[in-house]
Amino acid sequence: MYPYKTHRCGANLAASLALLSLAACGPAKQAAPAPAAPQVSVITARRTSVPVSTELPGRTSAYLVAQVRARVDGIVQKRSFQEGADVKANQALYQIDPAPYRAALDSVLAARQKAEANLAAASSQAERYKVLIGGNAVSKQAYDNAVAAQGQAAADVAAARAAVASAGINLGYTSVASPITGRSSVSQVTQGAYVQASAATLLTTVQQIDPIYVDLNQPSIAGLQLRRDVASGQVKLNGAGQAKVTLTLEDGSQYPLAGTLQFNGVTVDPSTGSVTVRAIFPNPKYVLLPGMFVHARIEQGVNNQAFLVPVSGVSHNPQGQATAFVVGPDRKVVQRTLQAQDMAGGSWVVTAGLNEGDKVIVSGGQKVQAGMLVDASEAPNPVQPPPAPVPAPGAPAGPHSPAPAIVASK
Repeated sequence: MYPYKTHRCGANLAASLALLSLAACGPAKQAAPAPAAPQVSVITARRTSVPVSTELPGRTSAYLVAQVRARVDGIVQKRSFQEGADVKANQALYQIDPAPYRAALDSVLAARQKAEANLAAASSQAERYKVLIGGNAVSKQAYDNAVAAQGQAAADVAAARAAVASAGINLGYTSVASPITGRSSVSQVTQGAYVQASAATLLTTVQQIDPIYVDLNQPSIAGLQLRRDVASGQVKLNGAGQAKVTLTLEDGSQYPLAGTLQFNGVTVDPSTGSVTVRAIFPNPKYVLLPGMFVHARIEQGVNNQAFLVPVSGVSHNPQGQATAFVVGPDRKVVQRTLQAQDMAGGSWVVTAGLNEGDKVIVSGGQKVQAGMLVDASEAPNPVQPPPAPVPAPGAPAGPHSPAPAIVASK
């Protein structure tokens, strides 16, 4: 019985050794192939000239505002205009009862005639005494009195003439005229109302709104940054009359007419840290009304050292900083932190963080990370630089132009 078991165990051992031998003689297992490098599209960063602009909020205000007030006391007899209608300069708006002022004028006219008659009599007497004193027919005292009476009569005539002029002015004030050409507002008084000169009763307001002002608020740091860029030569300012301003209205629509920059404030508001920037716009159709909220875009210079990067090539990290992936000469991806605060022509304007000739990833960046190897190909349609501001006819341009009010930032 024991020899049989030994023979069976030996047979099993031989079979196992045979299988191991066959396995050892088989082909070796091959390693898994390395993954292919991601395909990305890039653009080559090139410095270009980009208009320096800034967007500022603001409100419209009338070009001229005239508060029409009463300058004499009296009852309003008539209103001669339609509320909200356009009025011309010197057009009559109200009529205040002129009767008492016409009577006052007649009274001073009579007083002037009396004074002129007295002057004529005093002058004649002075002339006669002048002849008689030569023959000692009158005393020297009498002659002096006649000359003094003549001077007093002349002064009375001058006072009477001034009173006539004053009475005439007051009579003229009874017809209330518009001091400017513009659009009238609501009338504050009606026929039969009593107005007073001492209280300067407000009758109505006339506003000229063509052209119209737009008052903007600019952070003082923006002007400070632009001054630094100008001093370093990075930004070249346009001429004073070339700063183009465009408006976006409250409903998001674009105002069709461009405006011009008037001035930049010289005092910083301590409560807001901003300065006032004023622009002027033509308003022939009265689309803009005083008090409207608008956004203005001011183009005032050119940055010759900027890069334009498509929106697809720029992202933002959790800290809010703009970043981009750049492909290095060794095909490795490097992440750069950029300074990109403005947009132009649908692309980010990058002022720092890139170098001339950098390969910026604009497509396929979502599947790469810093340090990865990639296969890069040039994007077929690189971004085009936006048009630079066109100098106004006859206005100086270039770095030697007169320095305008500084409002824009990079």
